[in-house]
Amino acid sequence: MRFREVLLLGGSVAALLGASDLALGQTALPEVLVKQPKLAPKPATPVKKVAAHKPAPRRLIRQAAQPAAPSSSSPAVPSASPEATAARALAGKTEKLDQARANILPPLGVNAYDIGAAAIVQSPQGDNAPLNQVLLQAPGVSQDSAASGLLHIRNEHANVQYRVNGVLLPEGVSGFGTLLDTQFVGNISLLTGALPAQFGLHTSAIVDVTSRNGVFDGGGSVGVYGGSHGTIMPSFEYGGTSGQTQYFVTGQYSQSNLGIENTTPAYNAIHDRNALSKFFGYVSTILDDGSRLSFLSGSSVANYQIPATPWQTPFPGVDALLPFSANYPSSAVAENQYEANLYNVLAWQKSAGALDFQFAYFSRYSELHFMPDTYGDLLYNGVASDVLRDSFLNGVSADAAYHYNDAHTIRGGLYASGEDTYVRNSSFVFATDADGNPYGAPFPAPTDASSKFGWLLGAYIQDEWKITRQLTLNAGLRFDQMYQYVDANQFSPRVSLTYTPFESTALHAGFARYFTPPSQALSAPINLALFANTTAAPAVNQYGPVLPERGSYVDVGIDQKVLPGLTLGIDGYLKWAQDLLDDGQFGQALVLTAFNYAQGYNQGLEFKLNYEQGDFRAYGNLALAKQMATNVVSNQYLFDPDELAFIATHYIYTDHSQTLTASAGASYLWQGTRFSADMIYGSGLRAGFANTETVAPYVQFNLGAMHEFRLSPDFKPVTVRFDVVNLFDTIYEIRDGSGIGVFAPQYGPRRGFFIGISQKI
Repeated sequence: MRFREVLLLGGSVAALLGASDLALGQTALPEVLVKQPKLAPKPATPVKKVAAHKPAPRRLIRQAAQPAAPSSSSPAVPSASPEATAARALAGKTEKLDQARANILPPLGVNAYDIGAAAIVQSPQGDNAPLNQVLLQAPGVSQDSAASGLLHIRNEHANVQYRVNGVLLPEGVSGFGTLLDTQFVGNISLLTGALPAQFGLHTSAIVDVTSRNGVFDGGGSVGVYGGSHGTIMPSFEYGGTSGQTQYFVTGQYSQSNLGIENTTPAYNAIHDRNALSKFFGYVSTILDDGSRLSFLSGSSVANYQIPATPWQTPFPGVDALLPFSANYPSSAVAENQYEANLYNVLAWQKSAGALDFQFAYFSRYSELHFMPDTYGDLLYNGVASDVLRDSFLNGVSADAAYHYNDAHTIRGGLYASGEDTYVRNSSFVFATDADGNPYGAPFPAPTDASSKFGWLLGAYIQDEWKITRQLTLNAGLRFDQMYQYVDANQFSPRVSLTYTPFESTALHAGFARYFTPPSQALSAPINLALFANTTAAPAVNQYGPVLPERGSYVDVGIDQKVLPGLTLGIDGYLKWAQDLLDDGQFGQALVLTAFNYAQGYNQGLEFKLNYEQGDFRAYGNLALAKQMATNVVSNQYLFDPDELAFIATHYIYTDHSQTLTASAGASYLWQGTRFSADMIYGSGLRAGFANTETVAPYVQFNLGAMHEFRLSPDFKPVTVRFDVVNLFDTIYEIRDGSGIGVFAPQYGPRRGFFIGISQKI
C-alpha cells in the first residue's frame, strides 16, 4: 500500500511540473531544431580519465550545446529566427548552471574516472548493459555474484554512494536489484580516495551520475534488444524542450531465463526466470538567468526466480519428510524474490554573485520480499523462511559554495534524513532434541519482526585554497550523527593537496577520516530466544549490535599525459578501520545481514591507461589489493563456533577481497561500423574455512559491433548492434558456495549472442 502511495505522489509531482511547463511554453520542439542539419560529432573517448584536481569535464555537454553549423550543400538556417535565438539562450543558461552545480561539489583531491554516454554505447552491449557491468570498466572494480552485491570497489563490501545530478540517493534494501537504468546516463564519474568533506555516509566510492537532458538530446528512440537465454528488452527514450523547460524520459522492460547467476556450470539454469521494469524521468525549468528547478523520478520493479541446485542431499534428520524426497528432488525447489524501488528528487539551484547553492528534497521507497518453497526448503535446509524488508526514507540536503576571493572558495552543507524500516522473518522449522537433532513434523516458529524510525544528520565546511596556480590545498571538517539501533557520532577531518607542475601532469595526495553508519534494514536485531530448540537456532548464541565503521584513509596518485592521446595513471591507498562493516548471505533467503570486525585494513595499488587516436580508442586497468580483518564483534550468531574462534585470534581475508583485478577495452570506427571488445579478469574471491582459500582465476571476453543505417533522407536512422558475451564460453565460478556469508555456488554467464535494433524518432 505504501509503495502505491509513493508512486502516485511521484506521478502527481511530475504531472504538475509538466502541466505548468506546457502552460508557460511551447508544446513541441522548435522547427529550427527539427530541421536544422547537423555535422557528425567527433566520437567521444570510451573511457575518459579525469585529472584529480578538477571537476568532471563537461566537454561533451558544451559541444552538444552549440548549434550545429549547416553544411555547404544544405539550406542556410536563419540565424535571427526567434526559435534559434531561444534555443541558444536556453542552452547557454543550462550550461552555466551545470558549471555552477559542478563547482558546488567538486571532487577535489580524489581519484576520478569518467565514463561518458558515448563510451557506454560504444562498448559491447552498449546502454543495454546494467550499470554494474558498465562500472567494471573502471580501475579497482571487481565482479561478484548478485547475491553478494554484484560488484566491489577497492575490495569494500557495498559502502558505495550513488548521486544523480549532485543529489545523494540513499541506499535501499535490495538484495541484487539494480536501481539505476544505464539509458538515462549522460556521464558517470567514479570517485575514490580521500574524499572531500561534502561526501559522507558511504565512502568507499562515489558513483556520480549526470543525467541526459532534452535540450541536448532532442527527439528519442525506440528499440528492442535480446538473444540468448530467452532475453528480450524493449525500451524507449525521448527528450526535448518546451519554452524554458527541458525534459528526458526513458523506460525499459526486460526478461530472461538467466536472472541470477547459475548455481551449476550448465548452459541453462534451473528455475531462473526474471522480469524487470525500469523508468526514469527528468524535468528541468529555468526560472531566471541564475536559478532552475529540477525534478527527477525513477522506479525499478523486479520479480526473480531463485536458481535451483540439483543433486542436493536432504537435511540430516528430517525423517518426517524423507519418504517424499524421491518425488521432490532439489532441482524442483522453487523460491522467488520480489523487489521494488522508487525515488523522487526535487532540487532548486541558484547562483547569486559569488554564491552558488543547491537545495534538494528526496524520497525513496524500497521493498524486498523473499518467498521460500516451504516444502523444498524444509527438506533440504531444515528451515523455510519468508523474509520481508521495506524502507521509506525522506530527506533534505543543502550545499553551497562562496567565492571569497581568487585564492579561497568556502563550501558548506547540511544533510538530514529520516528512515522508517520494517523487517519480518516468518519461518517453518523442526523441533530439535538435546543433541540438536530434528524430530517430528515441521511447525511455524514465532514471527521475528522489528521496526525502527531512525535519523541520519550531517554537516560540513571546507576551504579550497589556491596557494599558487599549480598548488591547491583543500581542508574541511565533517560531522555525522546517527540515531538508529545504535546512537553514535564523529567529527571527521579531511585534507588534500593537488599539484600540477605541468599541464600534462596532475598529482594528488589526501587524508580523510570516515564515519560509515550501517544500513538500518540490514542491521535489525534478532530475537534468538524465538528459535531455541529448533532447526533455526544458531550454533553460537551470541549477539552484539551492528556498529558504525570508523576509518582513516590515505591516498596518493598521479596522472600523466605521456604522448599525444596517451594518458597513464597510478594511485595507491591505505585504510585502517575500527568496527569494519561487512555483509553476507547466511541462509537460503537471498538477503544480506550486516556484522562488524573489530579491526581491519585495506590497501591497494591501481594502474590505468587511456589512449585516443583518430577513430581508435582503448583503455586498460590493473589493480592489486588486499583487505583483511579480525575478531567479529556483532551478530556473532551468524558464524560457526570454530570459524568465530579462529577469526578472534587471526587476521583473515574478507570474502570479497580479490588480489588481482583487471579490465580492458577498445573500439574502432571503420567505414561507419563501430567494432568493440572488452574483457574482465579476476584472480578469484575468497572461499573455504574462514576465507583461507581462493576461487580459481577467470577471464571473460566480450565483442560488439554497431552500425547506423539511414534508409531514406526522409527518415531518421536505424541503429543495429550485435554482441557476443563470454566469447570463448569460459566456464568459471564467481563463488563456489563456501566462505563467510556465501550460501550457494554462482557461475559466470555462458556464451550469449544478442542483437539490438533502435529507431530514432
